[in-house]
Amino acid sequence: MPAEKIVTVQVEGGKARPGPPLGPMLSQLGLNVKQVVDEINEKTKQFEGMTIPVKIIIDTKTKKYRIEVGIPTTTALLLKAVGAKEPPGDPMHQKIGDLPMEKIIEITLQKKPQLLAKTLKAGVKTILGSARSIGITVDGKDPKEVTREVDEGLYDALLAKYEEQWEAEEEA
Repeated sequence: MPAEKIVTVQVEGGKARPGPPLGPMLSQLGLNVKQVVDEINEKTKQFEGMTIPVKIIIDTKTKKYRIEVGIPTTTALLLKAVGAKEPPGDPMHQKIGDLPMEKIIEITLQKKPQLLAKTLKAGVKTILGSARSIGITVDGKDPKEVTREVDEGLYDALLAKYEEQWEAEEEA
């Protein structure tokens, strides 16, 4: 039975460093620190500018390891998409940015492992709710209105383009 050690760290996407606390922890376990840090950076570079939870699962006997990258919060993904640092104090009256519907779908696909939604359409509506709560408009409209349009089928053609990717995520 393999003895596993799990190291959990928070890193900035694509910018893990071999210094403390990661470096000493990994070298103590007999791992090549640079190799592990390079792999973490490769796996997290798409989340540049965001803090990401990362798990390094190490077999203490063989020194083999695998890296599991967590997903940033929906709020963090939305804020990055509009280039904002934080939500406004009054999101109903203060708008911090506008996103195209395709960006909402991309974020939905990134968040899929954590969403309870059974369909892409339901997932998109969840992300639209988050966008509305932090003062982001979608295609120049209130996300509540966009949610209604999603229900009415206005975005069905666009959603259909991503349906295959949503399904593929389920099998992964």
